[in-house]
Amino acid sequence: MTETTDQAPTTAPDFENWVCPVPLRETPTVVMGHGGGGAMSAELVEHLFLPAYGSAAAPELGDSAVLDLGAGTRLAFSTDSFVVKPMFFPGGSIGDLAVNGTVNDLAMSGAVPLYLSCAFILQEGTALTELGRIAQDMGAAARAAGVRLVTGDTKVVDSGSGDGVYVNTSGIGVVPEGVRIGPRRARPGDAVLISGDIGVHGVAVMSCREGLEFGTAVESDTAPLHGLVAALLATGVDVHVLRDPTRGGVAASLNEIATASEVGVELVERDLPVPESVRDACSLLGLDPLQVANEGKLIAVVPGESADQVLAAMTAHPLGGGARRIGTVVPGHPGMVVARTGLGGTRVVGLPVGEQLPRIC
Repeated sequence: MTETTDQAPTTAPDFENWVCPVPLRETPTVVMGHGGGGAMSAELVEHLFLPAYGSAAAPELGDSAVLDLGAGTRLAFSTDSFVVKPMFFPGGSIGDLAVNGTVNDLAMSGAVPLYLSCAFILQEGTALTELGRIAQDMGAAARAAGVRLVTGDTKVVDSGSGDGVYVNTSGIGVVPEGVRIGPRRARPGDAVLISGDIGVHGVAVMSCREGLEFGTAVESDTAPLHGLVAALLATGVDVHVLRDPTRGGVAASLNEIATASEVGVELVERDLPVPESVRDACSLLGLDPLQVANEGKLIAVVPGESADQVLAAMTAHPLGGGARRIGTVVPGHPGMVVARTGLGGTRVVGLPVGEQLPRIC
């Protein structure tokens, strides 16, 4: 029999110095949601990685880091890993996705991408014809983007230990003088712009998974965005924030901007460019198009008085023909994104908790 006692513990717990070294969700192991770009990803970084890194971590974390080398030279550096399933999907493959994804991460800091590294993790038994197709796609995408693949690595894991081909790319680019783009620069009164239709990539990947038929062809929007960014910067407008809304979609990107800048964001739901094919697929699957990944679109936060000038530059570019204003940065509800509905009400557009569509990039 267990003996109980009402005696108080001899040492009181020190709540002031408690540190949680693991994510606050009730899971003792890594789950798919930790890689989804939403709240669980953020918790993993905040409560596990950053405490472990300590002072070795950069003070500001983003898709790319801007490094000041002195004498007016600034480099942007980024790395990304790609585990998309299937490896080939309508409009692209893991190969061009790996190139375009890292090029776009560099472009979102205003950089001109120059060089990429490429590392493969291959599962034993993967067909060399498939690997060859991926390599061809990477080469074609690099040439189209004007970047060079200058170093790399290859590892092979036992059959059953991986899933075909995983790719990591890292990139370096040069940030032009005078360009200062960052997630903390959004200000009340700024306009929120999007370069085109949203949710296309995530639906394209899902469309070729077993058992899913949407009745219409949807192709990924994967594309390098640095040319579009150059067109924006050429206007001379002080572009405050750029983001490519990949994992977690537009919702995740805008929530991160709102939190970093301590501002609110108000969207107009009827102005969101959601193509009918994406809307139908999301209705079928119970998804929010704002939380579905994109691989060839960007969000620009610019001074409200300059919105028309920037939109004109975006729509004149081949990758910005569908650009439009979708919202405004506001001083109220800092750290929160809301959408005004067609009925005149508002709804909160929250940060996704995990991942709606696993393995989409």
